[in-house]
Order: sequence, then structure tokens, then C-alpha cells
Amino acid sequence: MPLALSTLGLPGLPLAAAARLAADTGWNGLELRCAEGESVHPAMTPAERRGAVRALEAAGVTPVLLATYVGVAAPGDDRPVLDALRSRLRLAADLACPALRVFPQGGDGPVAEADRRAARRLTAVAPEARRLGVRVLVETHDSHRAGRDVARLLDGVPHDAAGALWDLMHTHLAGERPADTHTALAGRLGHVQVKDVAAPDDLTPLALGAGCLPIAACVRLLPPDGWVCWEYEAPWHPAAAPLAPLLAQGARRLAAWRAGG
Repeated sequence: MPLALSTLGLPGLPLAAAARLAADTGWNGLELRCAEGESVHPAMTPAERRGAVRALEAAGVTPVLLATYVGVAAPGDDRPVLDALRSRLRLAADLACPALRVFPQGGDGPVAEADRRAARRLTAVAPEARRLGVRVLVETHDSHRAGRDVARLLDGVPHDAAGALWDLMHTHLAGERPADTHTALAGRLGHVQVKDVAAPDDLTPLALGAGCLPIAACVRLLPPDGWVCWEYEAPWHPAAAPLAPLLAQGARRLAAWRAGG
């Protein structure tokens, strides 16, 4: 089972340093957080994009996903969302990322309308995504926290260029068992994000295995070649322990759980 690490847990660390740290502590890939103030951001120049690819190659680390904040079900006009999707798809392709993370962000209106907005937008960009070799993955998050919610949204997108990203914390907080999420997303699942927290009312990130989330039950459902990514939400929780000292043990624990330990 290949292991990836989200750069969300290493805010401000240059990409080359993050890649070396991941490789040195047992992680095969990186999810690249795409945000202003980070090494990977929407306005990267062509030279910066080439430099990022070289940094990843030098460390022997695979870019598995460009993690953006585009809300595909967000209320409002389609044009700004489509423009953002297309620019991020080109960035993902330039960085050799095979997937692009998006959020639902469907708002408080009728769920059916949010599903239709997302399906319409994803269908519109699917041909370009396929041409670029990048799959758009809708994360189980915000307005669509459960696997069944994202599966319903994707039912309106008749293209394999759109799929799902399973964030274990959000499906668990939605009351969905890992086996049920896995069943709901079967055939559309890109990869899985795991993390650990103390309790539903305390989402401060913890070392893997130190909290309440059913990580072992989740990873045992996955195919041997399926990516599992640790997303440590450090920017939202400044009191959290630094991630770097936890990485080697986290990789060992994930490998053990996948092996049935």
C-alpha cells in the first residue's frame, strides 16, 4: 500500500524540504496543498512549475494529488467555478499530478440543486480533464460529508474523469461506517485521506492511532495498490504537535494496519 503525506501538515515548508522529509520517513507520495503563501499556489510561473517537478523527482516522491479549494457545488454562476477548475487542471498536469481535489461547498439550499450544479460543472470540464490525464476528485466534506452524498452527486456525471476522495474523518462524523463508505464509493474512489482526532468535538490533529477514528478498519478495505494519505490539519490547529517527529511512526502504523496488525 503506497503511503502519501499532505503538505497541509507542513505549512510554509519549501516543497523540496517537504519531499525530502517524506522520503526519509517512509512516505512514497505527496498531496500538494494549493494555496497562496505555499510553495504550490494557483499563480505559479512555468519556471516554478518545472522547479517543483524537479524537486519531487530528486526526492523520489510521487505527486498524487493537487489539493485545491474549489467548490464545485457552490451557489452562484458557473463561470468562476469553471475558470478555477480549468486553471487548476492545467496546474495539476504541469506538476504531473494525476488527480485534483475539489470540495462540494453546496451551501444551505436544496441538496438536489447543489448536486445538479456540481454535476453540470464536472461534466463541462471532464473532456479537458481526460485530455490532461487528471481526474477530478470530490472530497467527502462540508455539504457532502458522507460517501453516500458524494456518490449521489457523482451519479449525475457520466464520466470517469470525475471521482471521489474519501476523507475518513468527515464520513465518520457523518455517522457512516467505513464499510458503508467503501460500498457507496465503489468504482469512483480515487484515494483515501486518514487522520486522527481526540473526539467529535475536539478535532485537534493527533498522531495516527492516538484518537477515535477507525483508521485500521478503513485501510483494510483498500486494494494493495491504493494510495492512503495522512492529512494533518496543522494550519487550523496551531496548538497541535509538530508533524515531522510523528511521520516515521505514522508510516509504520499504517503499514501494520494494512497488513492486519
